[in-house]
Amino acid sequence: MPTTLRLILAALLLLAGVVLVVLAVLGATGRLPRNRFVGVRTAESLRTADAFALANRVAAPPLGAAGIVALAGGGVLVALDRGGAAPWVLGVIALVGTVVLAGLGGALGARAATAVIAAQTPAPTCGGVCSGCDLVAGCRDATGTEPGSDSARTSA
Repeated sequence: MPTTLRLILAALLLLAGVVLVVLAVLGATGRLPRNRFVGVRTAESLRTADAFALANRVAAPPLGAAGIVALAGGGVLVALDRGGAAPWVLGVIALVGTVVLAGLGGALGARAATAVIAAQTPAPTCGGVCSGCDLVAGCRDATGTEPGSDSARTSA
């Protein structure tokens, strides 16, 4: 691998590693503010501050691992000054490991945000206002009886 290309890849890996480690620390400690630029940014995670904080706390360990892999790969590429296939192999391993671990962190964080939003959303209810209660199982009126049942007819 030419020296210039090796150093450019090393610099990119080192920069990505620093950014990922900082994001992991901020996410794990809950100090990453809700924003549209960094962190786990899905529709569910951006809906509430709690969902954003939880998503980034769950994503922090894989993001930190991705940052460490990137830092290690970049450091080795800076230190490794020889030709052959070794720089290519190390660069590809570090790059793929960084992307896979960062993607895993994002996916786990998005899943956690979806779960917390689903838990906060109340189950849909009929409310006793049905135009076709035969189609809505469990539809009850204000007295707790099914509209059209015998007890509803006698009380009406």
